[in-house]
Amino acid sequence: MPAPSPDSSASPADGLRFAFGTLTALPVRVTRWDRPAARAGMLCAPAAGSAVGALAAAAGLLLLLLGAGALLAAVATVAVPAALTRGLHLDGLADTADGLGSARPAEDALRIMKQSDIGPFGVLTLVLGLLDQVAALAQADGQGWARGAFAAVVAAVVA
Repeated sequence: MPAPSPDSSASPADGLRFAFGTLTALPVRVTRWDRPAARAGMLCAPAAGSAVGALAAAAGLLLLLLGAGALLAAVATVAVPAALTRGLHLDGLADTADGLGSARPAEDALRIMKQSDIGPFGVLTLVLGLLDQVAALAQADGQGWARGAFAAVVAAVVA
């Protein structure tokens, strides 16, 4: 199959493969790595989020059906997207917190954000952010399994 020209448009299938292949750890073979495919992929990002959210909701629902409490179900529901996205959002959140928390000039803050290590602001932000997600989902699960599942899917689509 010949390589597409850089100015050709990408098909919806190219966009879906790009979105799932770059935004998730799901085994998807990305066949195009050009701008049109990336553009189509970003338009398909909510579909990847829907799949991640559905899998997260399924994990939480399974635990609830097995008799686990809302708190344990919420922890699983938060853990699944972290694993399925390779922690992409969490890494970005920690980097941003470290850079902004440094109170350094913009150049230094950007350098801090690009470092591969995590600093105290990043750790604190991750811990509090994940606790916040677990608390919100536990409350939603406590009000009914459908509410918790809906919250998990909506959160993943928006993310």
